[in-house]
Amino acid sequence: MTDPRPPRKFLAVFLAAALCAAFATAAPGASDPKRPITIAFLGDSLTAGPGLTESETFPTRVGEILASAGSPVRVVNGGVSGDTTAGGLRRIGWLLQQKPGIVVVWLGANDGLRGFPVEETEKNLREIVRRSKEAGARVLLCGMHVPPSYGPIYQNSFSAIFPRLAKELGVALSPFPLGDVAGKPELNLPDGIHPNPAGQRVVAAAVAKDLAPLLGP
Repeated sequence: MTDPRPPRKFLAVFLAAALCAAFATAAPGASDPKRPITIAFLGDSLTAGPGLTESETFPTRVGEILASAGSPVRVVNGGVSGDTTAGGLRRIGWLLQQKPGIVVVWLGANDGLRGFPVEETEKNLREIVRRSKEAGARVLLCGMHVPPSYGPIYQNSFSAIFPRLAKELGVALSPFPLGDVAGKPELNLPDGIHPNPAGQRVVAAAVAKDLAPLLGP
């Protein structure tokens, strides 16, 4: 009688092909849970770190903090000195080409210092966040304040942009990364505005803390 079962050699080949197909169609990085996620930082001079080396800037420090905690990441520093939310909106397309898993948005300081209408700043930030989410990235929105000399109405209206957008768009918020740095000469460059290397480490710790929950599945 002829054995109706396929030869063992055929079964072995079939199983091998099936396994190869399964791995080929698996989600990228599914077989490597430690595959670094790309974090893109969209910002102005506070992100770029004027006068500092790349290794001294807070985005690089954030990468080091997360890596030491067991979450290796690839950092893209998209900080441009003097940039506004409008400039960031023009650049977000390029940054998203880096395929980031997370986008950190820290813009608005130059809008505020130049007295731009709050509505304009909010509109630009909303579109930046929307495009980032549409590209599949999680977003951390960083808050900013303007000096009291701008008057309480503008000051309060400006500060309210960030928590309002975070709630509206369902993204994470880092309320004010400069909170423990602003106004402290020992943590800032001589201009009194931009964090020095020590200040960058303080900012990095604050941002890394708010980023950590976004690194999960």
